Formats: sequence, C-alpha cells, structure tokens
Amino acid sequence: MKTQELDKAKVSTQKIQLVKGEFTPSEALDIVRSLIDEKINFHKIQRLQIWEGNHACNTNQLDGRIKELELEKEKTREFIAEMRTQGKNLMINGVLEIKIAN
Repeated sequence: MKTQELDKAKVSTQKIQLVKGEFTPSEALDIVRSLIDEKINFHKIQRLQIWEGNHACNTNQLDGRIKELELEKEKTREFIAEMRTQGKNLMINGVLEIKIAN
C-alpha cells in the first residue's frame, strides 16, 4: 500500500486531451469561441467577486487578460473566416496541461 501512495505523490503533471481532430471552419469556430468565452467568463466572475469585496479594488490585471482573450478570439475568427473562403478544414489539438505550482 505505501508503494502505491508514494507513486501517486510523484505524479506532478496531468494532461487532458480536450480537443483533437479535423473540423469544418464552422465547427472549429464554435469550439474555439466556446473555450475562449469560458475563460473570459471565469475572469469576469473573478473580477466581480473581488469588486464585491472592495469597490475600490484594482482589477487591471483581470481587465487586461479579458482584453487579451477578446483579441485572440477576434484573430481566430478572422483566421477561420479566411480558411472558410479557401474551402479548408482545420485540425485542432487542444491539450490542457496541469502542473503543481511551485
């Protein structure tokens, strides 16, 4: 039993295959937009929680990250629109890697 417990403790990274495959431009846009929107909403909720605790708080870091994600979403939309005009499908390989923070 102790050996198994020690082996579990040595695991410091986990990878999750979120998305993998070939998609039409419409499918790819839906997938990427959904993932980015979820992350944007996560930051908006964080910002609201901080603001509820202190109306004078500084949320510049979260505001900046939200803007970055909005820009990435727009760049992705433009890229996929171009691939649509070319009649191309898209490959998406989305791996989420989780590590122990130092």
